[in-house]
Amino acid sequence: MITFLLPTRNRPDALARTLEALSRIGRAAIVASGGGEVIVVDNDSSLPARSPRRLANGLPVHLIRLEENRAAAGRNVGALAARGEWLMMLDDDSWPLDVGFVSVIANAPADVAAIGAEILLPDGSHEAGGLPEVIVGCGALVRRDAFLAVGGYDATFGYYAEEYDLCAKFILAGGRIVHDWRFRVRHEKIQSGRDMNVILRHLVRNNAWVMERYAPGSLRERLVDHTIQRYRRIAEKESAHRGWSRGVTELDATLARQVRRPMSARHWDRFTGAAAARAGLASCAGMKAAIIEPGKGAEVIRDVLGRHDAEIVEIEHAEAFVIGALSPGPMMDAAARLAARGDRVITAWRPDMPRAMTPAVIV
Repeated sequence: MITFLLPTRNRPDALARTLEALSRIGRAAIVASGGGEVIVVDNDSSLPARSPRRLANGLPVHLIRLEENRAAAGRNVGALAARGEWLMMLDDDSWPLDVGFVSVIANAPADVAAIGAEILLPDGSHEAGGLPEVIVGCGALVRRDAFLAVGGYDATFGYYAEEYDLCAKFILAGGRIVHDWRFRVRHEKIQSGRDMNVILRHLVRNNAWVMERYAPGSLRERLVDHTIQRYRRIAEKESAHRGWSRGVTELDATLARQVRRPMSARHWDRFTGAAAARAGLASCAGMKAAIIEPGKGAEVIRDVLGRHDAEIVEIEHAEAFVIGALSPGPMMDAAARLAARGDRVITAWRPDMPRAMTPAVIV
């Protein structure tokens, strides 16, 4: 059985569109999934959220109203009430584009705790975020038992980077995270309620918490500082220095209270994407490589290429053109843009996807 689980707050129109999209899932797909249900968690909306008791395709809808905004951790309440073996994590403005998820969960190995979707935005590009073993919360399948066993989302995070903390716990518990783009999700990414100062406040604090909790001891201090400086640059670009500054203040007050669960080198390499990049970039060994379109994980890619004895050079001297991002959406978008120009590029890894979607020029 599958549970479609989504939190909502003060976005009734978005919620209505998402429920309408879920109502278009065919009955055959629901039966093939062993049945289904929808759980909506209302995170203390000003006007209580409303939903039908049953969608047009027969899916029952359960509405849980909370008396406080628990942000992403509202999903924990929904998971406790869920009957499905699999939880499809959605936002109130995201929904599955087709029924590809049915075969994905049917064939998932037993050690897979979570499966990231191909998440498409209205302009046709992909959602940013995630890593080879980190999902994006608005489009993922999660085993309910695995989710509850690790305590679900940490409520102190609110929003942003909570998926990194969750996936770190999955890895430490012996689970794997994969991305399978036969499972496709549309994310409208409605801008209402998105304040860059609030976002930067949470990004700098929460990502530094993740480093403090899970980074090996020899790396912890440097990575916490790197995180602070990375988001300072982003805050300057987004004119959100006030939010960044508040986040750093909160971080200073809370960093020592984070419970350390340092990963082994092997687990850390999986968590950061280094393990996937080492396998994917093995063909660059001894070559002259240019890193193009750098993004999240560019420093990991640079380090991996060095370990493969590749020489990092400018584009005009390169034998290999390596996309400098590990997040699946930006990585594959960059690869598609360059492929359209006729450039031959290499990605550090690649989500599972239908063969027809794989650009021939990508190694």
